[in-house]
Amino acid sequence: MEESESLSEQRLQFFRQQIGEVINESPSNFMNWLAPVIVKAEYGVLVCKYTIRKEMTNPFQGLHGGVTAGIIDDLIGATVYLMGLNARYTTVNNYIDYFAPASEGDEIVAETSIVKRGKTILNLQCEVYLPAGKRLIARGYSNMLNIG
Repeated sequence: MEESESLSEQRLQFFRQQIGEVINESPSNFMNWLAPVIVKAEYGVLVCKYTIRKEMTNPFQGLHGGVTAGIIDDLIGATVYLMGLNARYTTVNNYIDYFAPASEGDEIVAETSIVKRGKTILNLQCEVYLPAGKRLIARGYSNMLNIG
């Protein structure tokens, strides 16, 4: 599992230059729709904040579980991208626990980290929380498979 230090550094620098800005020119159209603001970008760690919009809510005006899952999956994928690995990775599975609601207008934060890095599978996690008191909304784990 070779890495290109320069590719990783280039990607990290690009994301670091975007800190504090809304992402709207990502190769991921879904990320553009989510409109995250980058807070921190490090090797294996990505922190973004999101403002919950009406179209992100369920019939009870809470953050839709599918959108939460999408945030987790998208940010984990972006974290792997930032690692600058020479291989491509795809999601094998997502496992998500939901703990608390968030509502339209709330600002939430999502933070990724590497749990285990193997030769063919990367395991990462993402915690989504309300920043006030760091109230955990959801935690997801994903296995990413090296597909070449």
